[in-house]
Amino acid sequence: MPRPDALLDRAAAGLSSELASGITRRSFLGRVGAAVMTAMGGATVAAALAPEKAEAFHLCGHIWTTGSCPSPNPFPRIDRLGYPIRVSDGKPVDNLGRLIDGDGFPVNAAGERLRGPDGEALERGPRTRICEDWVPEQFGISAVTQGSWYRCCNGQIRKLVDCCSPSRRRINGDASLTGYCYTGRRVFCVMYYDTHLPC
Repeated sequence: MPRPDALLDRAAAGLSSELASGITRRSFLGRVGAAVMTAMGGATVAAALAPEKAEAFHLCGHIWTTGSCPSPNPFPRIDRLGYPIRVSDGKPVDNLGRLIDGDGFPVNAAGERLRGPDGEALERGPRTRICEDWVPEQFGISAVTQGSWYRCCNGQIRKLVDCCSPSRRRINGDASLTGYCYTGRRVFCVMYYDTHLPC
């Protein structure tokens, strides 16, 4: 006769396989979260947690748990080297959020150098990497870009990136998670890179 716990293990394995077939991790977790909220009497909250509405919580591809890294933009969009770029079109910006030309000078939409109140062309502003430079400067911790994962957002593949540090606290102020970080580091904040590859 099989042990009772072995029967329970087989039943649980069968149920989990059945639940997982045909749905994504995101939709499965969304359904589980909605079921928990509904069971607790939070029907209104459960409706808000529907998987297809997840983009509203943070940025496309990331349901908000860990906050965004500091950035001159509303969202921390980066280029392939980790420098800030404009959210709307991916053009490079300096640390003040100003559009810049190939030499790093601030320019207007037509590509003309910006001028100060005295009429003189403005000098270059700083342009530093969000994770490796801004986070250490603002929070006094070491940080490095490590983990990443991919999602389909607005018809293209988006790379979501963890900014990792040895800190036990994340940008939110609560306990940090391991996420996709390694070598003893934990997720401090997140950024994203749009690959322009269709999905």
